[in-house]
Amino acid sequence: MRLSLVDTNMQPSIASIMIPATPDGSAGMPADVLIVEDDPIIAIDFEDRLVGFGVTSVRTVGSVAQALDAIAKQTPDFALLDVELVRETSFAVAERLVALKIPFVFVTGYGAEARIPPEFVSQPRLQKPCSSDALEAALGLQALD
Repeated sequence: MRLSLVDTNMQPSIASIMIPATPDGSAGMPADVLIVEDDPIIAIDFEDRLVGFGVTSVRTVGSVAQALDAIAKQTPDFALLDVELVRETSFAVAERLVALKIPFVFVTGYGAEARIPPEFVSQPRLQKPCSSDALEAALGLQALD
């Protein structure tokens, strides 16, 4: 079963962006995506959908330390960051990605109630659960940078 929920409070709205498809159908998808998600079920769901969109490498980690280590070993083309991890937030990872000019999207189950620091308020967000269309649009944003 697929849920078609779109967060209308996304900043900026990524659900309405249309990215032209490439000949292989990948629509300019990033080659390597880092997922920072502490829930294994959600992580597997994201992994499956990303591969289906044409992403060739998906790496998943469950903590800030693991994420920073993964970034140091291989800089991703794009990242999905769960805001609230077990006993920590992903904002240190976001700071590192900003420094490296790597596009990313926050993913949260808390919607408008998510506490986002002022420096990241304009960063795109997806609300969990998110539709495949919204996730694909978020990935397509990196092609616009």
